[in-house]
Amino acid sequence: MAELESAKIAAYVAAGVCMGLGALGPALGLGFIGGKACESVGKRPESAGSIMKVMMMPLFFAEAVAIYCLLISLILVLS
Repeated sequence: MAELESAKIAAYVAAGVCMGLGALGPALGLGFIGGKACESVGKRPESAGSIMKVMMMPLFFAEAVAIYCLLISLILVLS
């Protein structure tokens, strides 16, 4: 019984660390991508449409990493 409780505690700690560190990277990446896009639009406002189109794919990939971490955390907590 104690082994089961220890495993559950370890799973909760691992899920917390996974979400904490797993959300930190994408948050920094999203801020960096958005900041550079705003900087580029500030330099050349006429090309804002093309900059936004190019910016979208890296934003989607960075956000997907956070979603994967959420899924792993949910699997750890619910198992």
